[in-house]
Amino acid sequence: MELILDHVSHSYGDVTVLDDISLSVGSREIVCIVGPSGCGKSTLLRILGGLEKPDGGAALIAGDPPSDSLNPLTYVFQDFALLPWRTVEGNVSLVLEDHGIDRARKREIIADVLARTKLTEFAHAWPRQLSGGMKQRVAIARALSVNPAAMLMDEPLSALDSQTRDLLMDDLVDLWGQVGFSACYITHNLAEAVRLGHRIVMLSRRPGRIREIVEIDIPLAERANHPEETAAIQRRLWEAMRDEARAADRELSNVA
Repeated sequence: MELILDHVSHSYGDVTVLDDISLSVGSREIVCIVGPSGCGKSTLLRILGGLEKPDGGAALIAGDPPSDSLNPLTYVFQDFALLPWRTVEGNVSLVLEDHGIDRARKREIIADVLARTKLTEFAHAWPRQLSGGMKQRVAIARALSVNPAAMLMDEPLSALDSQTRDLLMDDLVDLWGQVGFSACYITHNLAEAVRLGHRIVMLSRRPGRIREIVEIDIPLAERANHPEETAAIQRRLWEAMRDEARAADRELSNVA
């Protein structure tokens, strides 16, 4: 299954936030979206997920999701979105409850995704007992439990400290090796984009237009072993967007 944005433009009142965006997210591909603050990254994700209708162009799905997919698309948010009155197991179970799955199969699915996300021993823990990184693992386990064709990830690691972020990036790479999920991944962090993206789409400052698409040939599982090459890609991305990032920050400060 492929997600497609076809010449998408969108405005809020008189402010144009996205202008003529065309891109795709293919099967087993992670596409990272980067760009200055306010350039429309999260709006793009909402349009891709069908939560918002663009003013121009279209968001399309080509092909079929896996036959055992319960939700073709699922979100992973920055703030984890866990229910504090449910355990880890209960939070994962939540998204399975309206699909007519019998109890034994549900237990099977939950056990599998908790094992994949290294949460088995925390199945009966409450969110208040978990670190930020563990909470995000629960959110990822919940997303994986419906076997989505693609995950829409809106800055999922931005609330975490740098050490936890690095560990979770490694976990996501391991998960991709096991599951082969597709993802559109929004981030401000260029190191994340270079670590996780098969392609990196750089947007201009508002209105967001595609400035450049960078393809990274180094396999995900090997990138940690190529620090010089990945650092060079990160520097090139920052040099390309630095001036616009500064201008965007000034614009937002003036609005505030």
